[in-house]
Amino acid sequence: MDDSPVRIPIDGVIDLHTFAPKDASDVVNEYLNVCSQKGILEVKIIHGKGRGVLRRTVESALKRHPLVLSFRQDPGPSTWGATIVFLKGPDNS
Repeated sequence: MDDSPVRIPIDGVIDLHTFAPKDASDVVNEYLNVCSQKGILEVKIIHGKGRGVLRRTVESALKRHPLVLSFRQDPGPSTWGATIVFLKGPDNS
């Protein structure tokens, strides 16, 4: 298996289906850090519906992340297959 870093676009949307479930928490944490550095304060994390295991992993990571202001399930077409995250900006760090 290739252990080289995976390069993903930092545009405020990340689909976790392309990562191993065991890496989800680390990927979310790092992605949020980079989004914050780039001034992206609203992030969509696509985790899928399934049995909810990945969603719960994401929510657990979000509850512990120091830059997370709040998060909620995506009200759009993906409904509970994605989570919208609001990050603290420079004014509320």
